[in-house]
Amino acid sequence: MKILAIGDTHGKLNKVRDIFTKLRDIDLIIHTGDYYRDAQKISEEFGIPAVAVKGNCDGCHEENHQIIETECGKILLTHGHMENVKYQLNTLMYKAQEAGCIAAVFGHTHHGLIDEAGGVRFINPGSLTLPRDGSDGSYAIIRTNEDGLDASIVYYSTIMGPKKKPQAGFIRGLLNYSDRF
Repeated sequence: MKILAIGDTHGKLNKVRDIFTKLRDIDLIIHTGDYYRDAQKISEEFGIPAVAVKGNCDGCHEENHQIIETECGKILLTHGHMENVKYQLNTLMYKAQEAGCIAAVFGHTHHGLIDEAGGVRFINPGSLTLPRDGSDGSYAIIRTNEDGLDASIVYYSTIMGPKKKPQAGFIRGLLNYSDRF
């Protein structure tokens, strides 16, 4: 199974639409919250099933998670604000272990991350629209099969190409010649 993990889209879907022009064979979309309804829009637009959770910007201030069954084991999906993921991953690790999950996919920090502790793989796709890691946005691709789970963070510029730098010197040129008119 090939899973696209995104999150923290905050109602801005242009970059999500951009990456879909390059992606192939996506079986499932996972949305880690903050604009839960974005997952529904993307699912309808591209005809791919989506699983999503609500985040703090969706007005969710209680435990909210989903368990996704895959051929290699269960994946816990949560936004992460109730597990304090900005400060530590222990609460998330314990929650995943208690649910018998091999991985936890979460958001909230707007930073892409792949890590492992306590037998749990942590995957945070970051944010395509409001990244806080100095990048121009990121998402995750998760591949599952009977042998296990593999995940990678993909940066927007990697798939769409680097941004064009603005041309410098135009204003300076105008100012230098302004006294000649």
